[in-house]
Amino acid sequence: MPDETSAETTADLPEEIRAALMRALREVFGYDSLRPGQEAALARVMRDQNLLAVMPTGAGKSICYQLPAVVRGGLTVVVSPLIALMRDQVAALRAAGVEAGSLNSASDPAERERVLAALAEGRLRLLYLSPERLGGAETMRLLERSDVRLLAIDEAHCVSQWGHDFRPEYTRLGAVRARLGGPPTIALTATADRATREDIAAQLFESPPDILVMGFDRPNLRLAMRPKANPRRQIEQFLALHRGASGIVYCNSRRQTEELSVDLAGRGVDAHAYHAGMEKEAREAVQDRFLASDGVVIFATVAFGMGIDKPDVRFVAHAGLPKSVEAYYQEIGRAGRDGLPADTLTLYGIDDIRLRRRQIDESEAPEERKRVDRQRLNALVALCEAPRCRRQTLLAYFGETDAAPCGNCDLCLDGVETMDGTIEAQKALSAILRTGERFGMEHLIDLLRGEATEKIERFGHDKLPTFGVGADRTKVQWRGIFRQLYALGIAGFEPADHGAWRVGPNGRAVLKDGEAVRLRLEPTRRSERARGGTRDLPEGVDTDLLARLKEKRLAIARHEGVPAYVVFPDRTLIEIAADRPADRAALARVHGVGSRKLERYGDAFLGVLREGTG
Repeated sequence: MPDETSAETTADLPEEIRAALMRALREVFGYDSLRPGQEAALARVMRDQNLLAVMPTGAGKSICYQLPAVVRGGLTVVVSPLIALMRDQVAALRAAGVEAGSLNSASDPAERERVLAALAEGRLRLLYLSPERLGGAETMRLLERSDVRLLAIDEAHCVSQWGHDFRPEYTRLGAVRARLGGPPTIALTATADRATREDIAAQLFESPPDILVMGFDRPNLRLAMRPKANPRRQIEQFLALHRGASGIVYCNSRRQTEELSVDLAGRGVDAHAYHAGMEKEAREAVQDRFLASDGVVIFATVAFGMGIDKPDVRFVAHAGLPKSVEAYYQEIGRAGRDGLPADTLTLYGIDDIRLRRRQIDESEAPEERKRVDRQRLNALVALCEAPRCRRQTLLAYFGETDAAPCGNCDLCLDGVETMDGTIEAQKALSAILRTGERFGMEHLIDLLRGEATEKIERFGHDKLPTFGVGADRTKVQWRGIFRQLYALGIAGFEPADHGAWRVGPNGRAVLKDGEAVRLRLEPTRRSERARGGTRDLPEGVDTDLLARLKEKRLAIARHEGVPAYVVFPDRTLIEIAADRPADRAALARVHGVGSRKLERYGDAFLGVLREGTG
């Protein structure tokens, strides 16, 4: 089952179909053109071909099923994992004049009646359902009487046992699809390696579908990773570069979400905690505030984020190591979905690595799953300690090995030096062996630096030949060396034995045979403060006018009870502030302004422009 990155586009469709697609794209969604991934996916969907599409977050996956639903009529059933995502997509579609609805546990009686009536009368174009509700007997009876033209499965990596967010209820979708008569199906995800793609295809389809892999690069995201020094202070400094912007800070514990949010709220940040231990109503209130307002920062566990469709998230930070490269990619992908510049920062330390390894070892997963999870953790550690462009390393993990240096990660921007670290590795390994492989990293660093601590003297380690041989390097530098030795398999530590370090499987060749080791020196970070946060707005944008446009958007959104971006995304407001359209005709040419939104909101925003020139 080969992966496909075919250049096939909607130009290969009959002219009348392509014309209808482009007309709806402009009039309903306000877009002038399709992106390459959308072109390739739509060419297949409009031919009723089954498709598994792997497209980067922000690539516009939803257009691949929403546009056919508008053009072809009939019913498109969308399987989505979160009520909040269903609600927001339905609100955006209805604002654009498309008959859409969802049936879920949060639907009030009036909404349920509206959706059922539209479904019975054949007016409903898109119906959003959770995988659990889709498989229910009542729902199946409704759908069997409806004209289901397309089944769209969002977050399709949840189908696979190899996916980073496997959900058992997704595994029943193949059987549900068969009960519906096998309608044409598009499964979409931003995160799926080859093993995951093959598993998704086997779970959902009776025969191999087309597979479209459009790449994993998100060039608008600035990537950065830093060793932990003072995590709270590091997060505070990062947020200071993004005042007034919306963002997410992922934490590794519920307690950390609460402590950091309280601390930052005390410093004037609109900060809120979010984790699974909160009451449902409290979680929903936090999520609603984040979606509806600008400048909200969420400190969250991984319970927050899947299905969050807020396009103007300007940064994502990790206060600790993510679970895997896939999880990291998925989580940073929640920033910059509008295509505008966004920032990321990930902090990591030895304790994070040790925790993740223990979680894998102590899990009840089969040994094969543990083996794969250990490999994925090793890949993540290698990404953290990468000696070259971080984007190259990340894309290589997903099989894209021909990427050039990106110029938009910490290692490209700040520079990175590598050195022949063979002697340093040998010094560290000698310290580990001469102390009987019984001591933790900090004690070994004290030994190497020649610091006569009480513990060093008690064990007589100040008499060892290794005492002081690494005095030319700081503690911070030695910690970085130890992390890299761990990432390279040269040395490791035993969590069950107080973190005692041992010589790793690759260590003997370094110590005995002098096998060369290249190590990375920490980036200089000279340019970090000069760069500030995310890149400046495009030339010609009046920031005061943009602020007034955002105020108007927020007022409309609150009145209508929808997230602010449902009215217009940031990209649209930025173009309005730059181009200053003088009338409806000019406003209609702005990205994201379809005919329905022009009719609904045009005068309000033109009024803001006139106020600024009056």
